[in-house]
Amino acid sequence: MKRVMIIGGAGSGKSTLARQIGERTELPVIHIDPMYWKPGWIKRAPAETTALVLRAAQREEWVFEGNHTATMSARIERTDTFIFLDIGTVRRLWRVMRRTALNYGGTRPDMAEGCLERFDWEFIKWVAGYRRNGRIRALRLMRSLPSNIRVFHLRNPAEVRAFLESIPPF
Repeated sequence: MKRVMIIGGAGSGKSTLARQIGERTELPVIHIDPMYWKPGWIKRAPAETTALVLRAAQREEWVFEGNHTATMSARIERTDTFIFLDIGTVRRLWRVMRRTALNYGGTRPDMAEGCLERFDWEFIKWVAGYRRNGRIRALRLMRSLPSNIRVFHLRNPAEVRAFLESIPPF
């Protein structure tokens, strides 16, 4: 396990799992959100985001969390472990609301500097709609991965815990 890729809907626990895997394995953790956003929730130009993600993916070791579709295939080519956090909508919405409340007015550690946490109704609707579109794409992607990649389809916190416990500490 040298290059771990984690995908899933907002609130699925990608950042948390990435940090936990990083702590357990001493692999460096890479979050996509800071490559996507500039301070003040300003989106980077797509070419800039893609270049940042592709450069980071060239590192020898990583735990890379995030869904950036434009770079998905390039990251898959480099990954040896693929994790899809397929967490239900209600749990993800709860986590997003909790995360917003806990970090309101501040910047989360896995987010770009200057992106202050706020309540965003459009984002909540996007989170709720993930199972209708993003999840279907993720399932198709997961099923099409090359056989040399270890694939983990984790559906609930118990499966995530069991996965973490299966990783030998560094």
